[in-house]
Amino acid sequence: MINEDVTGSDDVLLKCENLTKIYTSGLIRTKTVAGAKNVSFNIKKGEIVSLAGESGSGKSTVAKMILMLLRPTSGHIFLNGKDISLYNIRDYYRQVQAVFQDPYSAFNPFYKVDHVISRAFGLRQDNPDEDERKEIIESTFLSIGLNPSEVLGRYPHELSGGQMQRLLIGRSLLIGSQLLIADEPTSMIDASTRAGVLNLLLRLKEKEGLSVLFITHDIGQAQYVSERVLIMKEGEIVEQGSVNDVFTNPNHPYTQELLASVPSLYEKWEELT
Repeated sequence: MINEDVTGSDDVLLKCENLTKIYTSGLIRTKTVAGAKNVSFNIKKGEIVSLAGESGSGKSTVAKMILMLLRPTSGHIFLNGKDISLYNIRDYYRQVQAVFQDPYSAFNPFYKVDHVISRAFGLRQDNPDEDERKEIIESTFLSIGLNPSEVLGRYPHELSGGQMQRLLIGRSLLIGSQLLIADEPTSMIDASTRAGVLNLLLRLKEKEGLSVLFITHDIGQAQYVSERVLIMKEGEIVEQGSVNDVFTNPNHPYTQELLASVPSLYEKWEELT
């Protein structure tokens, strides 16, 4: 059961309509698996929406289709009302960027992180000179809690996972992106750093109007960071709505199972005593 739909709203940034991705394997006996089935949802401008579900539910497949890394078998994706297939690829990636589970995979280990940051300016519409670039980088980094002197001039392996994730978020801000696809951005960083990344996303939503598709298997993080949540199972969105509605009054049995599997503080105390 679908709880909520914002189709037709003037402030919709991203709109997915009946997205389906079918994987086929085998030559003689072909086997098909649906990575996504008729997935439809919207993201408003300046909104964080969580896509939650267990591993293998199809969350990353949806993310890759939005990022044009996979072509949908059927269905459509619209950005600012325009089918993304009609975008020039540079124009599209100027507006849509991603932060993945492993931030180190986005950086060449043989280059200092400055190399990736400097290349971000190639996607900007303006062409600032060297001095302007330094000022933009410094102000952007400081706004996301990074000290430029501590991260620039270093190789990826010299930085923590939290610093690397902030670098990728900062890169999207340097480009001027409207939408950030955050695919399990906190799963490979330590618990003490996760709250900082989540709070950063919330702050950027409020101050910069950044829209975020936050992909996670962690119900607690989905509840903390987003206004709306989409629950995905076996390639389908089985329930969606406001965080309060879905988590306090879940309609679908799968959502109820996910919530029941979250340990409470009382249960933890009982185990310890």
